[in-house]
Amino acid sequence: MVKIEAIIKPFRLTEVQEALVDMGIQGMTVTEVKGFGRQKGHVEMYRGAEYQVDFVPKLQLTVVISENQAQAVMETIRDKAQTGKIGDGKIFVSNIEEVLRIRTGETGREAL
Repeated sequence: MVKIEAIIKPFRLTEVQEALVDMGIQGMTVTEVKGFGRQKGHVEMYRGAEYQVDFVPKLQLTVVISENQAQAVMETIRDKAQTGKIGDGKIFVSNIEEVLRIRTGETGREAL
């Protein structure tokens, strides 16, 4: 099993979510996050005054899936989240050793 964490622009969530559901992904977690990378924030105007926004609002999408689905899920997220502009985000993949469904006690793939 692998965990895929994707940092995406908030307005791309619906397209990414719909595409993953269409692929058969049964669960995901979405968290509002703030951060910066090469984009390094931006300047905004508020009541005529400029101020620096150091952390840009993003969404972190997390899914845990079978290894054989990882490449397709990564490509789907990339295709649906990509705008071609700076700040599109990143995808991180890590191995998951074990999963346990609290309600039923199922483990491994059955718990997904």
